[in-house]
Amino acid sequence: MEASTVFNPKIQEPGWLSAIALKRCLETRRLRAFMKLAAAALALLTGLLTASAQNAPGKLERTRLFGSDYIRLTDWAEAYRFQMFWTRRNEEVQLASSWSKLEFTVDSHKAGINGITVYLSAPVALRNGAVFISLLDLQTTVQPVLFPPKNRVNVPILSVCLDPGHGGRDPGNKESRRQEKEYTLLLAREVRDWLTGAGLKVTLTRNGDNFVPLPRRPEIAKQRDADLFVSLHFNAAIAEKDQVKGVEVYCLTPAGASSTNARGDWPDTGAFTGNRVDSKNMLLAYLIQKAMVRSLAVEDRGVKRARFAVLRDAQVPAVLIEAGFMSHPAESKKIFNPDYRQQLAQAIADGILAFKRLVER
Repeated sequence: MEASTVFNPKIQEPGWLSAIALKRCLETRRLRAFMKLAAAALALLTGLLTASAQNAPGKLERTRLFGSDYIRLTDWAEAYRFQMFWTRRNEEVQLASSWSKLEFTVDSHKAGINGITVYLSAPVALRNGAVFISLLDLQTTVQPVLFPPKNRVNVPILSVCLDPGHGGRDPGNKESRRQEKEYTLLLAREVRDWLTGAGLKVTLTRNGDNFVPLPRRPEIAKQRDADLFVSLHFNAAIAEKDQVKGVEVYCLTPAGASSTNARGDWPDTGAFTGNRVDSKNMLLAYLIQKAMVRSLAVEDRGVKRARFAVLRDAQVPAVLIEAGFMSHPAESKKIFNPDYRQQLAQAIADGILAFKRLVER
């Protein structure tokens, strides 16, 4: 019995107490039942809206361009209640709603989703005054961010596999005497600390200066029952080293599509194991890129596509992060600075945790 309802014979009769207690008990049960019902209804509505949003592009009229199915952007905008207008006539177009803003450039793969750069698999096209976008890009790039996919009920994100790039006989990029493999491992340990502090289990593909073959890395994630795979790297430019800087995140190229940097990409464009979770790959990459750009005020090089070995063979949502340029004079000093790396690690962890919250909703 609650202290506030202890019987006081000077002001209450025993019968009154039992009636009041019973009434309160019934009200509490009704409130709890109502809250459960409301939560279930909200979850059902959210699921229906998400499913409807993900399926809708396939119902819009298609046009064949460049050997692929394209959708008229005005049709998509109308279906999702976006206002569409030119920011530069016949060159740059913007779609805006009460909750999102999209930016596209004609004849370009580069786009923007709520201020974060993403790269499409196919260029936006202009035909007879109308703007068209690839159906594949709507399904695997735009919509996973706007209408995030969900995990099955009672399937939480519990474990993350962090993959410090390179190691052992593979030093990665070099800047003077500093080697990429050293700093990817330091960063992985720092990200691990943030994630374990948030209650997640974290596995590293290596925790020392040892060589781990690329195919082995996603295997480790599978063996440790990881729910996510995040590979950590630092970049380097060959030319214009004092100009090229910023962060970028890669996720697996959709089957049949071209990668962002097609030169040197894996020649097979078919479907790989990692393509089974294309939507979640994109969402994870976007949220990590967003967290780094917003938290660190670094140059946004965008979410990109590639068929890296660690992404092709991943059994779970997977990304590869290029967390800055060791070749850039100012950015390299940040990378080598433990205080900055802590901020970077926190941003990466924040992106991972944002993904966890969204897919578990």
